[in-house]
Amino acid sequence: MAARRAIDFALGAERDQLGDETMGFLTDEVKRITEEYPRVPLSEIWEDLAKAQDEAFRLLESGRARPSQSRDLHFMATVLSFLMAKGSHDMGDSKVAMAQARAAGFCAKQTEHPGLVALVDGLKSLISYWANRPEDALHYARHGAAGNRRLRGTVSVWLPSLEARAAALLGDEEAVRSTNQRAENLREQVVPDDLDALGGLLTFPEIKQLYYAVESEVLLGHGDAQIVDRAETAVRGFSDPDDPAWAFGDQAGARCNLALVRLYSGDLDGTADAVRPVLDLAPSLRNNGIVVSAERVRAALGRGPARDAVVARDLRTEIEMYQPPRPALPR
Repeated sequence: MAARRAIDFALGAERDQLGDETMGFLTDEVKRITEEYPRVPLSEIWEDLAKAQDEAFRLLESGRARPSQSRDLHFMATVLSFLMAKGSHDMGDSKVAMAQARAAGFCAKQTEHPGLVALVDGLKSLISYWANRPEDALHYARHGAAGNRRLRGTVSVWLPSLEARAAALLGDEEAVRSTNQRAENLREQVVPDDLDALGGLLTFPEIKQLYYAVESEVLLGHGDAQIVDRAETAVRGFSDPDDPAWAFGDQAGARCNLALVRLYSGDLDGTADAVRPVLDLAPSLRNNGIVVSAERVRAALGRGPARDAVVARDLRTEIEMYQPPRPALPR
């Protein structure tokens, strides 16, 4: 609270001018919130995120920014709008999420930063994917890649990985194979950029790429020994909360994928073990993507020879009650 009061005081003192302290405070907030977003409950950072976005917009609308400051402000407004979009998506409101993403897209174009523009296309693909609009998800991922072929940051790998997941929802196995291979090839050419330096959701580490690749195989219904091994590797990769690549949502998603590949291979007890930590997550961490992933496990438990087993029935009942909180957060 004291830190927030100090920030508000400094911003108020420079309200008639755009000084170094104002820019510095906003830059620090962007870095902090970006790093914390995938690691803490949304309720812990939402108010600060909304305030920072509002401050960035206010400073841009004031007309007092110098050209260099204007570009920096648009950069920060893009990142903050990106995170606001992700937050709305995590609360299950894809329409508000897409509106925030479009605001991020407008700001990104003002920066003339190809990586940032591509990042927003990736975000739109992600929102569409989890909203079960695979055609839109495919379109946005391809649009981002086609318009920014010279990218070398990890966003260049994220886009084909998003495309592969969308293709998997559509059952296009050939597209899944080719796009995952393209992502592997692009990984070898990565040169980390300023977005990767910010971290959080703005970078796409190798372990997250593996998680996406496994998910695309899961969506195609595959569960052979090789896929099981890769799914277990992905879960291990998200086992250390101190790792910069760790994110509670990716950890839960990787566990749901492992549960599914074990189920496909006939290992019902292994399925239960894999999904248990997800079901034990605190309600404040159960975002939309996690709930959808858990629901995929529930649906699969209702099919095939395992559906009448006691373990399968109990898990289906538990997952059916697994709902995220709907916090009264400012939109």
